[in-house]
Amino acid sequence: MSKVIGVFNSKEQAEKAISSMREKGFKDNEISIVSKRENVQDNGGEAGFDSIADGTTTGGVIGGIAGLLASAGAMAIPGVGPIVAMGPIAALLTGAVGGGIAGGLIDMGIPAAESRRYEEEVKKGGILVIAQSDDNKVNDAANIMRANGAYDVKAE
Repeated sequence: MSKVIGVFNSKEQAEKAISSMREKGFKDNEISIVSKRENVQDNGGEAGFDSIADGTTTGGVIGGIAGLLASAGAMAIPGVGPIVAMGPIAALLTGAVGGGIAGGLIDMGIPAAESRRYEEEVKKGGILVIAQSDDNKVNDAANIMRANGAYDVKAE
């Protein structure tokens, strides 16, 4: 299985890219997202946050990333702070909290130096999107990410 990873500056860019990937046939178990969890507040007993997930919970991108919310996990990563992770990477980060985001990415097969660089991007507020699938679909995902404003796009 191949993968592509990219960083977005805004949740709107990431949401558009994810919606386009899903239109191309990507399933929820092929897409992962990592974003800083910002502005935690109380929403009637449930924690809310300004992050990639907000658009789906408020109806902004129903169908775009709503299916990924089932695998969403909020956690605190030492040195990074509170984050939210969705998709297959959520389980890896839960098990790699001591290793941070970089540890989870390394477990996905991303080289250590690149994993640390991507962790730094999330620390600075970037939104990480990872797609895993066969080579043809991964190439499509890379093109979609770039077309929607992703930077530091790398196919593995």
